[in-house]
Amino acid sequence: MHNLVVAAVIERGDRRLLIGQRRSGDTSPLKWEFPGGKVEDGESPEQALARELREELGATLVKSAEIARVRHAYAAAATELEIRFFAARIASDDVAAKEFEKIAWVLPRELSGYDFLAANARLVADLATGRIKVVEILAEDQDGPKQLAP
Repeated sequence: MHNLVVAAVIERGDRRLLIGQRRSGDTSPLKWEFPGGKVEDGESPEQALARELREELGATLVKSAEIARVRHAYAAAATELEIRFFAARIASDDVAAKEFEKIAWVLPRELSGYDFLAANARLVADLATGRIKVVEILAEDQDGPKQLAP
């Protein structure tokens, strides 16, 4: 069995990406991640993404496009997670750390300086090296995300 999780990669006009630090009482305390969470029964991944961004940041999702999927089993969990990462645009950069210890806007090249959850490693590397560019993906047609080379 696996659980479906969604996460948003949000890029500001100055190319900085939004990341959040898990609270000290959470599982994987104080690790960094992209905002998001579990898809509830009856929700589409996009609906879950919009709900999670409202709950975690007080943000309104304007547009999203799936950019990556990762399956990951954490040693402490008996279930495998499927994480779907979305390039996301929000209505305003004015966000609050409602469910995070803190949030930060960081340049892609700075991502490696943060202690991310293990399941985020490949995406963090792709963002840091410019292999994935959020703004370009969101600027494309609504036909869906471009296919990334393996």
